[in-house]
Amino acid sequence: MKILKYIAVLFLTATIASCSSSSEDDLIGEGNVRLEFDNAYKTSDLLLKTTPYKANETEKIKISKVKYIVSNIRLENATGNVFTYPKNDSYFIVDEEVETSQFITLTGVPADNYTKVTFGIGVDQEKYLEGATGQGDFLSKAKEAGMMWSWQAGYKFIVFEGMYTSSTTTTETAFAFHMGSHGTAVDNYKEVTLNLTNSARVRTNATPEIHIVSNVANILDGTTKFMLDDAPQIHVDGLKSPQIATNVNGMFSVNHVHN
Repeated sequence: MKILKYIAVLFLTATIASCSSSSEDDLIGEGNVRLEFDNAYKTSDLLLKTTPYKANETEKIKISKVKYIVSNIRLENATGNVFTYPKNDSYFIVDEEVETSQFITLTGVPADNYTKVTFGIGVDQEKYLEGATGQGDFLSKAKEAGMMWSWQAGYKFIVFEGMYTSSTTTTETAFAFHMGSHGTAVDNYKEVTLNLTNSARVRTNATPEIHIVSNVANILDGTTKFMLDDAPQIHVDGLKSPQIATNVNGMFSVNHVHN
């Protein structure tokens, strides 16, 4: 029995060494990573225009639009090495009405086991200050998607619109939160860093998918609580726009990683 156990231990050790060697050998070349942005309202799937959601104790909302700009994506492994996706290719618009926009595929990612993802919400000042010609194709995409006020005012980082009722506002009334950096005057660009539930194993023949849940209830009910009866329309606001940016920053979490 002892001999059999010894042989089993040797076999197990050899197998682990083989797997480890194989794993290390796999860390060559490049692969792809897919990010899924799955919009939700608290614990429910987000449904536009039809489903009423409880915003707070006195207000209910029906959401008609949720759009936001995702940018400057970076991946980090367990030892702290960071892969930065090429900046000029790292601007995307996630739109709840366009299912394909909710899946972002990053190509040319070095093979590795990644444990963190970082991304910005909006367009950073460095990119904005490159001027209209420095925006490339993204400028026309943002205009077409309604994600700009004007070039001087800047990009809309997030668009959150719908109808609401309250204990005092019994007729459905429009609300709209549009947050951005308003040119160079106010910088509301923020970045989000999320730990992955398990490592995203990028290989030349394997594309992991990182499933990110975006809880849009946090826009109204985050660090700052917003009452729509007080301010149903917030666009360019020196006080409230930074508060919305902080709320948006806290609405993302990683649900799981598919390898």
